[in-house]
Amino acid sequence: MDGMTELLRDLVIANRILAREGVVDAFGHVSVRHPQKPDRYIMSHSRAPELITRDDLIEFTLEGESDGLQGRTPYGERMIHGAVFERRPEVNAVIHNHAYELIPFGVTGAPIRPIMHTCGVIGSDIPTWDIRTRFGCTDHLVVTMEQGRDLAESLGERRVALMKRHGCVIAGRSLREAVNIAVYLQVNARIQLQALQLGTPDFLTPEETEKCSARQMSPLGLDRAWEYWCVRAGADKL
Repeated sequence: MDGMTELLRDLVIANRILAREGVVDAFGHVSVRHPQKPDRYIMSHSRAPELITRDDLIEFTLEGESDGLQGRTPYGERMIHGAVFERRPEVNAVIHNHAYELIPFGVTGAPIRPIMHTCGVIGSDIPTWDIRTRFGCTDHLVVTMEQGRDLAESLGERRVALMKRHGCVIAGRSLREAVNIAVYLQVNARIQLQALQLGTPDFLTPEETEKCSARQMSPLGLDRAWEYWCVRAGADKL
């Protein structure tokens, strides 16, 4: 299997994993930067992640344009992906999801912070972006490059930004890294909400967060988690 074929297969699998782990439902999407064309990215047309196949994948410019739609409808919020790829040349995968456990943090201003070692990958500084600040009353979808760039600016050099009343955006150096962050961001939110019901959580320190993240993002952590999630998502049947 050549590198491009493997990458496209992994992109299909990533969609299935995010659905199997409950990070996405009918909505949400994941993309990868084109390995030979850094000014382009690949993602599915508008379809529920669990249903995506290789034939659904389309190449887009950073501005969200494509000549490969063939009558298919693209995701309306693909500008999130293009804007992050545009701002962050080291990022090779972007995920947008609406994991419900994250919403309470975005709407209350309560910070989400890494609460256990496997969750260090989310980082210790997670901003919350509010589309109202610059764009007023909208349907909260990021459908223009201006909106996408504003979100990417809020994300900055981080891995995660919450989107108030909406969800989040995740940036990874690789597809497997981005999936790892997305899964454990949701896990962290769930555990943090439980811990807050019992008392005041004792979070990882910033230094501990970096050490835990380095371990989790090493082949030791990434490959083991990816293999496990692939089996759960039925990747062997694709």
